[in-house]
Amino acid sequence: MKIDAKDIDSRLDQWLAKTDSKHSRARWQSLIDDGYVLVNGVKTKSSHRLTLKDEITLLPFPTETISIKPEALPLEIVYQDQDLAIILKPQGMVVHPAPGHPSGTLVNALLHHLKDLSGIHGEIRPGIVHRLDKDTSGLMVVAKHDDSHRFLAAQLKDHEMKRDYYALVRGVIKENKGKIIAPIGRDPDDRLAMDVIADGKEAETSFDVIERFANHTLVACHLATGRTHQIRVHMNFIHRPIESDPIYMPQKHPLHPGGQLLHAYQLTLTHPSTKKKMTFTAPLPNYFEAILKKLRT
Repeated sequence: MKIDAKDIDSRLDQWLAKTDSKHSRARWQSLIDDGYVLVNGVKTKSSHRLTLKDEITLLPFPTETISIKPEALPLEIVYQDQDLAIILKPQGMVVHPAPGHPSGTLVNALLHHLKDLSGIHGEIRPGIVHRLDKDTSGLMVVAKHDDSHRFLAAQLKDHEMKRDYYALVRGVIKENKGKIIAPIGRDPDDRLAMDVIADGKEAETSFDVIERFANHTLVACHLATGRTHQIRVHMNFIHRPIESDPIYMPQKHPLHPGGQLLHAYQLTLTHPSTKKKMTFTAPLPNYFEAILKKLRT
């Protein structure tokens, strides 16, 4: 594959996603990291900037059948009308099918429980306006038609949709509140992780201390931006990683085997039709409450 003059200085992963839209940028990043994409015969990074002399070689890579069939999975629907649904995603559930998670996802459950879903993101991500990490629980909004999706997505892009989280972090935070402003990008040494890096995307998280324990702090985190793993990366950046986080916390005596103790407890948005502001809240999961109770004793 040859490079056109108009593509000079493009990132390799972005160029591949544009050239072959059958695979997402994230999928191409994975294939590049695993050595299935060569530049001038050599394995390289997703961030490689293309030159006119570059020749791209794609090696045969594994394919995986992805199920987009409705599945009768348990799903708590907090609210729904003709435009949207507010759902409570449990910890351990992946949002949409992808390599490694071909079924059993939130999308499979949505197709079973809801009649209509927007199609803006194609058949793999119907209705999905935003995501939560697999091991993060909490509230999400789902769009039932394309106009609703566009309206909600614009709120998200303009930071008008408010998302608030509870997080239990390791270590005691002495300040009652704080703000973390630090750019986030892909960790150059670990494709599964993000990190604070100089050329990352602008990211801002504020937090309020809710309760202190002997070696932990419960905080309420508020997103001003929405980067991948943002709260997890930012809390780790100030040396207060989220308890039991499998990526960002040293795995020495985790309190919870199911992953990070992070819960999206509040979601505020403007309704697509009524234009009224709506706020939804969800209590902490039982396992989260049980851990806090134990820490209080």
